[in-house]
Amino acid sequence: MSKGKEKAGENIPTLDSKYIQQHLANERTFLAWIRTAIAIIGVGFLVTNLHINMKESLSPAGDILANMIGIASVGIGIITIIMATIVYLIKINTINNQTYTASRKYIITLSIFIIVIALLFGSYFLLL
Repeated sequence: MSKGKEKAGENIPTLDSKYIQQHLANERTFLAWIRTAIAIIGVGFLVTNLHINMKESLSPAGDILANMIGIASVGIGIITIIMATIVYLIKINTINNQTYTASRKYIITLSIFIIVIALLFGSYFLLL
């Protein structure tokens, strides 16, 4: 039967259903990236909150660094969500077309972003 012409009670397999395990793994990976993005944003809020509570004891450099960490964390978290969504949508097609390749450039880019945040966070505590 052609797609769209199904009888009552009859299920016609979709292209996605041929690769169910791969699509489910893709969804789990996407959700893991979303959790990572939320954690990165949370670090920004944590530093901002810590900064507000300790504002009197911080140097001007610590003040600037805390603001940079907060803004960078939220920005990188948003970028992570956007990149995760793009990669997820690309993988849907590459799985169905059997042309999947690992996305190294996205992993490397996000890893560099997280390292930058970690270095900023570490330098913030050195200035305290």
